[in-house]
Amino acid sequence: MAADRSEYGEALPPRQELARLLAHPAIWRAGRAARMAVWPSGFPALDEGLPGGGWPQAGLIEILPSRLGVGELSLLMPVLAAVTRRPGARWCAWVAPSLRPFAPALEVFGVVLDRLLIVQASRSGARSLSLWAFEQALGSGACDIAFAWARQPRPRQIRRLHLAAQRGRTLGVLFRSRSEAEEASQALLRVAVEPLEGGVRVTLLKSRGGARGAIDLQWTARAEPAERT
Repeated sequence: MAADRSEYGEALPPRQELARLLAHPAIWRAGRAARMAVWPSGFPALDEGLPGGGWPQAGLIEILPSRLGVGELSLLMPVLAAVTRRPGARWCAWVAPSLRPFAPALEVFGVVLDRLLIVQASRSGARSLSLWAFEQALGSGACDIAFAWARQPRPRQIRRLHLAAQRGRTLGVLFRSRSEAEEASQALLRVAVEPLEGGVRVTLLKSRGGARGAIDLQWTARAEPAERT
């Protein structure tokens, strides 16, 4: 039987080969977002805008605050608390945090401290070492969530991190400067965060299958910052 051909005359791949190609994690299909496994963010208005209705359970996202400490960590506290309280919870790794995590505030948010793993990089080669450690945490299969802070990572590094997060079934969160928003990225989501009175404004800069634009969120209860200088 002759191979199927497109309207342009070239041979089409067999169905089995096409299915294999479409299953590759580097290929995104428009309908995939609706079936993506997610963690609810804890903010109904945000979930309405996020693809699949929450933060992805596997894959890399970027959080780009206008400046350090405007509420970017508080935005993630509900999911961090919910995930660490699950039976059989895996680790939640913080790789080279810019500020020291403040344990009492994390407990106020309901985070189980025994599930947190803090990874510090030495000053010598800190940038490359922290990204390496982040990639290992993402791909290890030992973490539900992994956070990292980085300045100007290269596009190929972002792609490696995203593939590692998919391989390890981990939500990878990379914090970057808002000034880097125009740079190309393979991350599933890119979220800008700026402060509001009693909350934050979240702008979905890149959202595969989700909404685009700004969402204003109000904190339901005031708590101490989750990091301390």
